[in-house]
Amino acid sequence: MSKLILTHEVDGLGSAGDVIEVKDGYARNYLIPQGFAVTWTRGGQKQVDQIRAARESRAIATHEEAEELKQKLEQARVKVTVKAGAEGRLFGSVKPADVANAVAEAGLGDLDKRRVTLPSPIKAVGDHEALVRLHDNVTAVINLQVIAQKK
Repeated sequence: MSKLILTHEVDGLGSAGDVIEVKDGYARNYLIPQGFAVTWTRGGQKQVDQIRAARESRAIATHEEAEELKQKLEQARVKVTVKAGAEGRLFGSVKPADVANAVAEAGLGDLDKRRVTLPSPIKAVGDHEALVRLHDNVTAVINLQVIAQKK
């Protein structure tokens, strides 16, 4: 078993700054090469504290604030404008960063793109959904309207 410090949020494992133990192969072949984790050392505790402080500064402070933002996000319909072909197929796909930018442009608040999850790749214009983890137990569903960019 390898002891690691997560540098990014990983579903099923934890958030940035968490100290975890995983199997050696998972650490060596996936987490460390992808930049999701670093090996734990005693001096690494200072790094853990810095990561946690940065995460807390970006996080929504209270559960109540998260609930308020959830209500605003779920009532709104967010438009994402992308380049598309003649039949409505996108050139590429909609990414979590695109969703976060569209929410900010709509005036609904700033979201961390790492907290946005797309259930399936969005590769066509139309109506879609995205999930946003706002707080530990608060997840909002954003209704996306993907529209083609005018030429």
